[in-house]
Amino acid sequence: QVQLVESGGGLVQAGGSLRLSCAASGLTFNSYTMGWFRQAPGKEREFVGAISWGGGSTRYADSVKGRFTISRDNAKNTVYLQMNSLKPEDTAVYYCAGDKERYSSRWLRVGYWVQGTQVGYWGQGTQVIVSS
Repeated sequence: QVQLVESGGGLVQAGGSLRLSCAASGLTFNSYTMGWFRQAPGKEREFVGAISWGGGSTRYADSVKGRFTISRDNAKNTVYLQMNSLKPEDTAVYYCAGDKERYSSRWLRVGYWVQGTQVGYWGQGTQVIVSS
């Protein structure tokens, strides 16, 4: 059974930083592109960014580019989301996700529309609140 377990969420002031972690089990972690999504109250879930199975490629939504960094440690089956210069509009539940297909690079293509239907595995989410 595949499990993705996020941690690291919390309350932070605007301008601050948080690092989210997502520990994976039950899948061949190093063969999946992993992503982060978020959902703010009253809004649709949106793509935040993704990292390739080997960690060599990343892609970010324009809203977080330059502030957020995704990394992974395949030896630990863990993917990270480092969030810096946080803004109140970053307040959301953040979800870790794994692509449905192994060795897929689609989430990494600039301009590609990442859809929730392409996600094979979801974490339970972790709340991030950024106060002004």
